[in-house]
Amino acid sequence: MEAFLASLSLVALAEMGDKTQLLAILLAARLRKPVPIIAGILVATLANHFLAALLGQQIAGLLDSPAFRYAIAAGFVGMALWALIPDTFDEDDQPKARSAGVFVTTLIAFFLVEMGDKTQIATVAMGAHYQNVIAVTAGTTLGMMIANVPAVLLGHRIERILPIRALQIGAAVLFAALGLWVAAQTAGWVG
Repeated sequence: MEAFLASLSLVALAEMGDKTQLLAILLAARLRKPVPIIAGILVATLANHFLAALLGQQIAGLLDSPAFRYAIAAGFVGMALWALIPDTFDEDDQPKARSAGVFVTTLIAFFLVEMGDKTQIATVAMGAHYQNVIAVTAGTTLGMMIANVPAVLLGHRIERILPIRALQIGAAVLFAALGLWVAAQTAGWVG
């Protein structure tokens, strides 16, 4: 349960103001079909985050040493700093495959934009730390949906409702706390 809740909290906060959330807003504004957009986000996130959590679990299984655990802790602290940098959405990032349908366009766009994104890297780290692919995938996917479904349904109005900068700072604090916790566990200071 800890893996699920930590993954959910981390990604729900980290996703606020993230490039994929900006993509959700853009898709909602351009395609105006929320149900297939939400379904595309769900399927893309499940696939992407399952692979990321699996990669994290496999890497941790191969490199289960204090040095690797400190690297994971440092990675979380690095993610905290990254979370403070607001994402932008370039014109080149906009989805162009309208003929494929709203669901497929969203699925492909979300899967590709999520590659190397901070939430995907966080999912790899969570998979490595918790060694529970299903709980991490479920938590990170639900976190993505918590952040992106309102973005699809509310579009640009979401920025007026939620203080994005405050949520980015909250995500940074959560990443940093998790990094310090992993370091403290590795050092034997906490159980």
